[in-house]
Parts: sequence; C-alpha cells; structure tokens
Amino acid sequence: MENNIYTTLAESYEKLAAGFRALAGQAVPDGPSEDKPAVSKKVEKKVTIEQVRAAMSTKSDEGKTAQVKALLMKYDAGKLSGVKPEDYADLLREVEAL
Repeated sequence: MENNIYTTLAESYEKLAAGFRALAGQAVPDGPSEDKPAVSKKVEKKVTIEQVRAAMSTKSDEGKTAQVKALLMKYDAGKLSGVKPEDYADLLREVEAL
C-alpha cells in the first residue's frame, strides 16, 4: 500500500514538471506517465518596443525608410509609440520580412 503512494506521488511530480516545461517552452520528455498535459497553444515570447525599434532602425539604415513608414501607417500610427503593444509581434515579423 505504501509503495502505491510513492508511485502516485512520483507520477504527480512528473505531470507537474511537464506542465512547467510546457510553460517554459521546452519539449516535454517521454516518460512513464501516460496522461501528459497537452499544450494547446505555443508559448510566444513578448515582443518589446525596443526590439521593434531596433529592427526598424536596421531596415531604415538599409534604405527601406519608406517601407518602414508604410508599415507604421498600416498599424494606424505615424510613429512607433502609437502602435498598440499587442501588435508589436506582428509588426516585428513584417519589418523583418522587408
């Protein structure tokens, strides 16, 4: 009976560790546990205004200032500070694609 408790505890810790790994964006290693928590959506790192500004500056230095300004207007902003923080990731992807 006591061994069953240890087995249950070990399985619970494995599930807990798998959950933390999923939150950290790491792959969950295969283990003896059968019902691992499914990660429904990928954890995405938050993009900061500084990251977007740096990418835009690089593209401007490459002579793509007009395209950078056009992207800002696409996001209803004349300048970067007018862009909504939730749009930073999308804007960064578009700037990097220039």
